[in-house]
Amino acid sequence: MSDESDNSGIWYREDFGDSISYLNKVQKVYFSGNSKFQKIDIVQLGFLGKTLYLDSKIQSAQLDEYIYHESLVHPALLVHPQPKKVLIIGGGEGATLREVLKHKNVEKAVMVDIDGELVEFCKKYMPEWSDGAYDDPRAELIIGDAKAYIEKEEEKFDVIISDLTEPLEEGPSVYLFTKEFYNKIYNRLNNKGVFIAQSGSAFMGIAQFMATNYKTLQTVFDEVIPYQIFIFSFSMMWGFNLALKNLNFNDEIKQLKDRISKRDLKLKHLDSESIQSMTILSKELREELEKGIISTDSSPFFWTL
Repeated sequence: MSDESDNSGIWYREDFGDSISYLNKVQKVYFSGNSKFQKIDIVQLGFLGKTLYLDSKIQSAQLDEYIYHESLVHPALLVHPQPKKVLIIGGGEGATLREVLKHKNVEKAVMVDIDGELVEFCKKYMPEWSDGAYDDPRAELIIGDAKAYIEKEEEKFDVIISDLTEPLEEGPSVYLFTKEFYNKIYNRLNNKGVFIAQSGSAFMGIAQFMATNYKTLQTVFDEVIPYQIFIFSFSMMWGFNLALKNLNFNDEIKQLKDRISKRDLKLKHLDSESIQSMTILSKELREELEKGIISTDSSPFFWTL
């Protein structure tokens, strides 16, 4: 099925493990098909609005995509004193690039995504997400393997953002969450650098990916700050891990309010207070993060539920 059919009588079912399913009423199907790498559905839902599903898992919804993308991008760029060059790994919808380019001090933003078909479908059916970002002269889009790009290229960045799908056993991103890959990321950062990774569910009992990502990053980076935000379309708290190279988080967060003002960031959801509040984790989640394992190339972590 493809191209803008009326399906107002059907529901999109998303299974979450063997015990839970989420149903959303479909008003319209913009696109349904497969790229070389994954199944893609772009639909209009009754409450969430225009929504992207990859391999039948929700990725981004019009209702609250700005909350996810602001939370992924701005803590990293605001903790860095003067980010000029930014690399995005993944981010096919273009919204991560959109948020990065809100920082006028950014001189260059490179986005590397393996799925060029997904990028084109998002441009066609979800232009609100990129909002003209691909036309910004500071933006460079590379369709290719992010692992190969990190390993072969030599250009360094102030901030690197990982906006990848979870490391599923059959998925393309498993080896982009290992200790060896993070060592390469560390070396591709400038002397003072920031790395941020979306890290999946931050809900107690199913935060194994976030915990493993946290522990793996700790083996490479000077300081790792986990944080979380509630994403309604995901139906749960969502986790991120912020990793620092030759920067001190407590020193830099004192500058958040001033940096937001000076950079003239017009954010919908975040300000300096809310960014700091995201780092306050429950006792249960802090304990769960300490149980994370270290993912390596020889023994990679696979996300299962």
